[in-house]
Amino acid sequence: MAFILWLSDYLVPFTILYIVLLGLLMRRPVYEDFMDGAKEGAKTVFGVFPAMVGLMTGVGILRASGLLDAVSGAIGKWTEAAGLPSRLVPVAIVKLFSSGAATGLALDIFKTCGPDSQVGLAVSLMLSSTETVFYTMSIYFLSVNVKKTRYTLPGALLASLAGIAVSIFLAGQM
Repeated sequence: MAFILWLSDYLVPFTILYIVLLGLLMRRPVYEDFMDGAKEGAKTVFGVFPAMVGLMTGVGILRASGLLDAVSGAIGKWTEAAGLPSRLVPVAIVKLFSSGAATGLALDIFKTCGPDSQVGLAVSLMLSSTETVFYTMSIYFLSVNVKKTRYTLPGALLASLAGIAVSIFLAGQM
């Protein structure tokens, strides 16, 4: 453990030093290259910012309006029969859009059920084995102007469904 702590303290400075020295050895204008990369990164951030604001606003509206609770209440009866506790339905839905909002819902579950309960373990596993599909797709595809996503969305939703199923299974085994 001490080695990992030592390594984490020195890894970032070592990486920066390595990049600068390698650039100097290759006779590259290191500072100019850095500035060009920073300008490109700023353009990407400004291009993606409206999508991020829209997604965060949408998740906030879903939670505040009660629509998320209504949808999860309606779906919860069927998910209980399939083995997915109804408390996890809102987390599964919100996780597709926002990891932060899903973490907030998980903290609510921890307060009511406890982190060591079967539902607490399942939500912990679910958050770590699923992805913010719509957020990730909008950020990455908008930043490089991808228009046709082909099978990305169905594949990502299937992977998230598999992550949810495995998290429920593993929580039941613990």
